Amino acid sequence: MTSPPLDRTDALSALHSELDSLRSELDSLRADFGALADRAAVAELIDRYITLLDTQDDHGFDPAWPATVFTPDCRLEFPVGAVEGRDQAAAFHHDRKSRFARTHHLAANYGIHVSGDTARVRVHLIASHVHHEDGPDPDGRFDIGGYSEGEAVRTPGGWRLHRWRFRLLWSDGAGPRPGPDPRELRSSQPRPRHPKGR
Repeated sequence: MTSPPLDRTDALSALHSELDSLRSELDSLRADFGALADRAAVAELIDRYITLLDTQDDHGFDPAWPATVFTPDCRLEFPVGAVEGRDQAAAFHHDRKSRFARTHHLAANYGIHVSGDTARVRVHLIASHVHHEDGPDPDGRFDIGGYSEGEAVRTPGGWRLHRWRFRLLWSDGAGPRPGPDPRELRSSQPRPRHPKGR
């Protein structure tokens, strides 16, 4: 048996080296794609929840929607109360929203850090709440701003929020009725001042 010419051996070695490099690059691309897909899925989860804050009861009380957003053992914390477990989430959100004629929530500046099957999340929020005609400020608004932070986990049904906490940084207008004193809702940051006559 004769050895292959030296140039053929070199060509095969170069080919193997190039294949190894392509495999390594493909593995890296797969990891990058997986991370981007996870981040996109968590962002979509947050968007779904923020949208549901305004629409979850458009057609009456719906006890099923929290299953699309939360884990069964979730914990939610807000200035107006806390919830332990997904079974309580629908009633809690329905009760708080019913104190207003309508609401409008906006989210931005997403910080999503995925590590395996867990994601740490922080998102800035601004929301307007329009009072009922018989509310503390008829047809007026209660506006708030702050941020939410929490943890999402991968489940067989997709990503779900396991922990979620809203931190209020500012508010303007009369708060919900019944509800906590507006001074309890605000943080130590100063409240915006308005000219007299408003």
